[in-house]
Amino acid sequence: MHVLIAPNAFKNSITAQAAAIAIEKGLQQSKLLCTTECFPIGDGGDGTAALIIQKLRGDYVTMDVHDPLGRKIKASFGLIDGGKTAVIEMADASGLRLLKHNELNPLKATSYGTGEMIKKALDLGVSTIIIAMGGSATVDGGTGILKALGINFFGADGRLLDNMPESLPYLERIDSSNMDTRLQNTRLVVLCDVDNVLLGSQGAAAVFGPQKGANSEDVKILDAGLSRFNDVTLQQLNINMAATRYGGAAGGAAAGVYAWLNAKLVNGIDYFMELTHFDEALRKSDLVITGEGSIDQQTLQGKGPFGVACRAKAKGIPVIGLAGKVPLVNNEKLNQYFDVLMAIGNEPSDTPAALANTGQNLTRVAKNLADLISIRL
Repeated sequence: MHVLIAPNAFKNSITAQAAAIAIEKGLQQSKLLCTTECFPIGDGGDGTAALIIQKLRGDYVTMDVHDPLGRKIKASFGLIDGGKTAVIEMADASGLRLLKHNELNPLKATSYGTGEMIKKALDLGVSTIIIAMGGSATVDGGTGILKALGINFFGADGRLLDNMPESLPYLERIDSSNMDTRLQNTRLVVLCDVDNVLLGSQGAAAVFGPQKGANSEDVKILDAGLSRFNDVTLQQLNINMAATRYGGAAGGAAAGVYAWLNAKLVNGIDYFMELTHFDEALRKSDLVITGEGSIDQQTLQGKGPFGVACRAKAKGIPVIGLAGKVPLVNNEKLNQYFDVLMAIGNEPSDTPAALANTGQNLTRVAKNLADLISIRL
């Protein structure tokens, strides 16, 4: 039996690569005679770019950028395809993981540093830029990215808006006349791990703002700013960002670069699997094991394990899903894609302990599963 091990990252716990190694360790400790291949996956979430760069043997470029609060830090992006394509992780310059919990402030946090990485990639002469947008600390609609690339935002008094996105509700005019002209000949692809829209109850501010430190009043201000940004964009470009699928990803940054930089927004896991030739690994496999922190109804909206399961089931290959959390009640829709769905917890524990034990739990459960399969065989 050949087992393909293709987990996503377990959020706030371990990377996709560490999860794959932990599962493989469990299989190796079991009685099951099998060969394995680790193929950690990314769906646009934090860590996706690193997996692409590693899988395609790219080179890293390190540079100075501004973090979400404007402080100078070092950040890296990758070059693949002989230097023709840049792969950027938004979280490396504008990520939640760059801030302490008491620093979270989406009214002040901007995506400017990600724009600086895009600009550096243009300096290096790339023709394509791939951006993985998961894990950002921002809800600025990508205005920081656009500002770094020469687009200016003005209020009713004719002055440049500062302190964005807090001042975004007062936006009156957007001037793109100084936008970096090299963008016109550069293909931008944005890998999205959520399909939320820009505005409203399922929008960037309402859904992701609280995760990034916003209280209820902050959410209202942020949504008003994104709404105003959309109104002005609609007036000037005749593009309705609010109607754009994936537009709410990365605090609305996906919508901003879609409208103003002509970026293509794609389902992250599908694009990742095509780019990294996942199907070649799948063809050799008799069983697939995938997983992430939680596998639930939201997984079916295009998360990594769902993408893996779809491709495996299309080839008649059984799929096991491992997660820290699975639905208590039997879910028929999930059952269509996952032959076995298992929570990896071993004993009652609080969340910090469960997160700390993720690797150990994955190894134990993988061993137990493999032992069961060996009995069956």
